[in-house]
Amino acid sequence: MPSKDIKQPKNLKISDIGEKKLIKRLLSRSRALQPNSPFFDDFYFKSLSDDAALIDLDDKYLVVTADLILESAHLPQDMSPKEKGMKVVTVNVSDLAAMGAKPIGFILSLGLPGDLPLDEFDEIMDGVLYSCQNYEIGLTGGDTNQSDELILSGTGLGVVDKKKVLMKDGAIPGDVVAVTDPLGVAAAGFEFLLSPPPVKEVLKKNLKPSTLKLIKKHAIEPQARLNEGIMLADTGAVTSATDITDGLASEVGELVSASENGVGITLYETLIPIIPEVEEVAHALNKDPLDFALYYGEDFELLLTVKKDDFSHLKDQFGLHEVGVVTSSGKMEIINKDGKTNLLESKGYQHFK
Repeated sequence: MPSKDIKQPKNLKISDIGEKKLIKRLLSRSRALQPNSPFFDDFYFKSLSDDAALIDLDDKYLVVTADLILESAHLPQDMSPKEKGMKVVTVNVSDLAAMGAKPIGFILSLGLPGDLPLDEFDEIMDGVLYSCQNYEIGLTGGDTNQSDELILSGTGLGVVDKKKVLMKDGAIPGDVVAVTDPLGVAAAGFEFLLSPPPVKEVLKKNLKPSTLKLIKKHAIEPQARLNEGIMLADTGAVTSATDITDGLASEVGELVSASENGVGITLYETLIPIIPEVEEVAHALNKDPLDFALYYGEDFELLLTVKKDDFSHLKDQFGLHEVGVVTSSGKMEIINKDGKTNLLESKGYQHFK
């Protein structure tokens, strides 16, 4: 299906549509052209717009995901080489966690500047191997090439029982919408790390040392909710799931758009978990801490819809935070502190925008 067969305005650039629409554009073409294969089933095609692809292996799925990290776009200067290596593993494992999959292998391809010090390369690999050990996943292969900047391209492999796989499309009206931990902490960290030097110096003076330590750690050393994803998948009570990489609002939009039931989701502002440290940073920058949770991302928490009758038990077992409810409205909404219902825009971080 040649690109010219897709009607479009002339001179349209990818920056005009953004990452998510670009991916959906590709998927709309690829679905029609996928070769017949015993490894592809209905869930394979559904998973093309999910966190990872599902390959049919009898009673299990091989779960395959990939993430590309560019130093200029994703890695603040404050990150050490080891922390850069750790992150490329974590972002891939987070996608496996969102599907309830157990990691079995990691493939790493590297774009390396020719003048990269060997010691720095070794430290990057220290981080990769450290995270692989942390998530109990083996580094099984990869490739290297020369590039103008550091590029880390990871592919994560996992397995999950077919009956337990978590996907984006299963939310049912009445389900509880929940997250695994407070949101916006990484956003607060990036607000600090990416601030101009004069602003950063002011923040250093005005923020508590404990706040600075916490927000920087969440931004620089994110942790995938792997154990939670696997164990929650085992319960059979989670109807849909994704990880929060682009902000809560954007990920809620993903669950709504993936649903075949035409569901909506209503969030409650008063229930969205935001810790005092995030409020402290937002106040110092004259920004709304709610925006940190809704629109920034990089938290790597899980967003879940859970059967109502099972939520109380799972809340206690996993420390889940209720943030909303699945509705039949087909709309994304948020009820503010004054009880007023507003439409919630499905926006967040996107490449190319």
